[in-house]
Amino acid sequence: MKMNKKMAGTDWKSTLAALGEASDTGTTGKKDVDRKKRAGVVYSTNPDFDYSEVAQEESHTLPKNQQKLRLNMERAGRGGKTVTLVKGFVGSEEDMSALCKQLKQKCGVGGAVKDREIIIQGDCRQRLVEILRKEGYTQTK
Repeated sequence: MKMNKKMAGTDWKSTLAALGEASDTGTTGKKDVDRKKRAGVVYSTNPDFDYSEVAQEESHTLPKNQQKLRLNMERAGRGGKTVTLVKGFVGSEEDMSALCKQLKQKCGVGGAVKDREIIIQGDCRQRLVEILRKEGYTQTK
């Protein structure tokens, strides 16, 4: 049994329309946003599966004297440039960004926050230890 292309095209279109999906012209913005919230799940055969968004809880910032910050110098993978990494900060992104800004200003260098680490340009380990201890981060190494 041969079907012409026009008949085959209307079959899947009507099926999609019956399921409440978008037409062949593309998905709507809302459907696209819903798809992005599925946390990596593309398709589930479970009829009771709920595509709920996985929410990351914002961790509360620990007091300064309880923060266990570790300073490392790194050169690998950065085009030969030396950077100082501040690892181990437990808290919100805003607090981490504020600390990064403060460290950059006091050292007079650039830097950024990436992957829950503060990156400061150059080898500033000794200076950063002094600055952090003055600020109240007593468990800094």
